[in-house]
Amino acid sequence: MKRTVLTAALALAFAGTAAFAQQTAPATPDSQTPAPPMRHHGPPNPQHEAKHLSKVLNLTPDQTAKLEPILADRDQKIAALFQNQSLAPQDKHAQMKAIHQSTEQQLTGVLTPDQLQQMKAMRHGHGPHGGPHQAPPPAPPSA
Repeated sequence: MKRTVLTAALALAFAGTAAFAQQTAPATPDSQTPAPPMRHHGPPNPQHEAKHLSKVLNLTPDQTAKLEPILADRDQKIAALFQNQSLAPQDKHAQMKAIHQSTEQQLTGVLTPDQLQQMKAMRHGHGPHGGPHQAPPPAPPSA
């Protein structure tokens, strides 16, 4: 159960930033083949994450504006937690869980119940842009 909570917490922390962390490199003018996609892994960007969630969850401008400080606060707390080398792993896990519970409580005040459900489905890979946990393709018919 704790492993599932940690996985969900980490997925929430990085779901929005991962969607915006991928960029493709422009092809060079003298090149015949396009350059392979480059992946940029930078610091979390709450504005981009809020914008992405706004599109995916059909948020109002007011909801999007309220989301940004919540996500920024979460990212700041997570960064501080990862920088703290004096904490034992179980203490970091407990604090990470507390950060994500606090974030989820704050999101409950901003998002509708349907939007919260969509976000949770995305986190678990069942919704739009949910990642690799989608249903496998149907098996080919047997002879």
